[in-house]
Amino acid sequence: MVDRMRWGCCQRVVSRLAPRRRSRENRLFRRTHTPMDHPDFIEVFDHALAAEQCRALITAFETSDNIHRGAMGGGVETSMKNSWDICISDDTRWKQAEGALNNAMLRSLLAYLRKYPYTILGPVWLRMKDPQTGTSTLLSPENLIALDDMRLTALVMKAFRPGKINVQKYIADEGGYPRWHCEVYPERRPDTLSRTLLWTMYLNDDFSEGETEFYHQQRKITPKTGSLLIAPAGFTHTHRGNRPKGGHKYIATSWVLFQSAEVLYGTQAAAEPHIA
Repeated sequence: MVDRMRWGCCQRVVSRLAPRRRSRENRLFRRTHTPMDHPDFIEVFDHALAAEQCRALITAFETSDNIHRGAMGGGVETSMKNSWDICISDDTRWKQAEGALNNAMLRSLLAYLRKYPYTILGPVWLRMKDPQTGTSTLLSPENLIALDDMRLTALVMKAFRPGKINVQKYIADEGGYPRWHCEVYPERRPDTLSRTLLWTMYLNDDFSEGETEFYHQQRKITPKTGSLLIAPAGFTHTHRGNRPKGGHKYIATSWVLFQSAEVLYGTQAAAEPHIA
């Protein structure tokens, strides 16, 4: 129910913005969806969140009484991850901020799926009813790309769920996440194995360095206020957070996770999920 409520907030916003956003994303897709010899599946969406919203998140972080040491899967180890964190999900004081971040993430996720449709079509075979014939057909990449925002959002809500959001601060000339790592690993909580994408919203850029660096792709993403990074969560996109110099670094970060098999398939294990 909580996941549905989080996506529901996003769906209402995307629905209101659909005509304008769809045209804008079509232009984005035409610019970016060209034959890709060596795609790295790392995408950055500029202006995903307004600068004033980023500043408000930083102010709220600094005035919070719930800041704690950032932990990894194995606990707190500042030689590997040196940050101060707040998990804002399921905290009513942060409900509006969580909604704004998930809305921004969803808008960018739609563009990401139109560029890389097998993000969803590779793992999950989705069927869709033909609006004219009523017959159910397997969704193809071409069908997915042509979906309007409302129907693609419905597909996202069917297959994915938003992860819990952490707002993090890395102290200037001290903080960072220097250990190479990925976001998928076995843990007592099963959610970590359901992560398929990572995302990071950069809340400020008044410092040097502090990039998100991807090991195999040999690529550094320079933080820019309001820009959103989306990339695969698995070991192919092992990464680290470099130390910011000359200023503190603030980010909001989370994951896109698959729905559970029970949600996707119900009680019929062999069934394929449908979207209306």
